[in-house]
Amino acid sequence: MFEGANVAIVTPFKNGMLDEVSLRNLIDFQIENGTHGIVPCGTTGESPTLTVEEHERVIEITVEHVNKRVSVIAGTGSNNTAEAIALTRFAKRAGADGALMITPYYNKPSQAGLYSHFEKVAKTVDIPIVLYNVPGRTGSSIDPDTVSKLSKIDNIVGIKEASGSMKQVTDIIARCGSDFAVLSGEDYLTFPLICVGGKGVISVVSNVEPKGMADLCNLALGGKLQEAQHIFYKLLSLCHILFIETNPVPVKAALTMMGKIPSGELRLPLVQLSEANQERLRKEIEACGLIPKAAKKAKA
Repeated sequence: MFEGANVAIVTPFKNGMLDEVSLRNLIDFQIENGTHGIVPCGTTGESPTLTVEEHERVIEITVEHVNKRVSVIAGTGSNNTAEAIALTRFAKRAGADGALMITPYYNKPSQAGLYSHFEKVAKTVDIPIVLYNVPGRTGSSIDPDTVSKLSKIDNIVGIKEASGSMKQVTDIIARCGSDFAVLSGEDYLTFPLICVGGKGVISVVSNVEPKGMADLCNLALGGKLQEAQHIFYKLLSLCHILFIETNPVPVKAALTMMGKIPSGELRLPLVQLSEANQERLRKEIEACGLIPKAAKKAKA
């Protein structure tokens, strides 16, 4: 159901408030450059610092502005099952095509608890659900056997796998089969994941280079592996530099440098990219052709 390059879109802020104009412009930039789906209110969208009202508004704007041009997978997860159900119900009412559901964080449920959490949401809200496994942020990981059990629930249709483990990825694909969409949650693993049977990526890099990531996925999924590999290695430096500090700090700085958002404003406890890393980031995105190279100072 969901495949290709899906952007984990940033949430732009202006003077502490949601910048709705910039969000709409970013959505257009993505669709015009071939992105297959928009994913609002994920980690990259700073969902932990959004109020419930803001969270719902971002989903509402995204669905309305996308207007069925591509799919919308709304982030609706929580470590509180009742809250996850409420957000997922809102996403369905708003018209989202699916919901991205993170593993409960901090309270560290067992595998039985993870299964029960996702089962409860899926059986309460009839919307396609993509599980989201990112143990580096949540402190818990869904075992492949648990994913396999969950995949038998009709509306649990895939997983964003961000453990960084190809063993985890291949074990899930082996157990769940080709109808279950395994999407990379790590940009630098997009190409190898597709090569072993994955369906694409939910991408941070797509925020700044949507065409490149979309082309990579189109070629790889179409069996043109040599051409896809060429693009993958062109994008690899971006895959690394955009995680030089905690996501989404670098990608918001990059979008500001590119003139795509007027401010790389973040919400505490995240702060602006350090000056040293600002310079490293600028040089990298210049080298990638995303911004003009700065004029060299004339010699004295």
